[in-house]
Amino acid sequence: MTLKIAIQMDPIEHVDVNADTTFDMALEASARGHDLWIYSPAALQLNGASIKARARRLEAIKRQQGEHAVLSAPDLIDLHDVDVVLIRQDPPFDMAYITAAQILERLQPDVLVLNDPRAIRDAPEKLFVMEFQDLTPPTLITRDLRAIRDFRKEHGDMILKPLYGNGGAGVFRVKPDDGNFNALLELFEQTFREPMIAQKFLPAVTEGDKRIILLDSEAVGAINRVPAAGETRSNMHVGGRAEAIEMSERDQEICDRIGPALSERGLIFAGIDVIGGYLTEINVTSPTGVQEVRRFGGADISALFWDWIEGRLGK
Repeated sequence: MTLKIAIQMDPIEHVDVNADTTFDMALEASARGHDLWIYSPAALQLNGASIKARARRLEAIKRQQGEHAVLSAPDLIDLHDVDVVLIRQDPPFDMAYITAAQILERLQPDVLVLNDPRAIRDAPEKLFVMEFQDLTPPTLITRDLRAIRDFRKEHGDMILKPLYGNGGAGVFRVKPDDGNFNALLELFEQTFREPMIAQKFLPAVTEGDKRIILLDSEAVGAINRVPAAGETRSNMHVGGRAEAIEMSERDQEICDRIGPALSERGLIFAGIDVIGGYLTEINVTSPTGVQEVRRFGGADISALFWDWIEGRLGK
């Protein structure tokens, strides 16, 4: 049977067809004969009990940059009439993101919404990781500048980053002798209303930041992201290089610990970051990496993802 699928995402016209995970998922779904609609969070409408979105039907999709998506004119669709809604827009995890999740959770249980919007709302990525403190490096989340200064005295070399950032934006390494420390604190305090994150720097990041993808609690693929020369951040948005990697016993231990907690919350598709055997982030909003995993000989995770959904819906 054909599934009706609505994808809440950033503009598909701007994606990199050879890197974007949402594009890869849409391409696989289309190849299976499913019907897809694309819409942005701003297109959501809650009118009484009715939830609609001004969406565009995906009429054709192919892996050819610039000509990769043919879309219909926007049309108002009732999201109660679709089988699956995928939440795939990138952070920031702000009030707009939270409000969209609050609207979409009203579709349940009649519509399969992934990841579960209530779980996304209640498990901000950089806060959720704190539930597994024995797996993580020393981490402090606060706006108390004195507490951050004390953290620096205790741990020395550290990372300072915004709580709700993504893609490596706003991530700074602060060495013990860095004269910019106070200026950075002032900048963060003036720029962000939310707390900031101080985390002990892990020298092993020079060897790579491992992204492991989990599907319904099981690890289904991993890649290593190596920072560019002179760079602390390994995100591919800022020049990180992907390379093949095998999962270690420690990686599997981390997945065995957190996998059930993810599935219990309805966080079916997740990506975790592991540096030097430490869990640093749990990504549940729009995890990426499926194309890189496949490119290096790993599983076709998009295919596994739709296998799971079709099995869940009995179609």
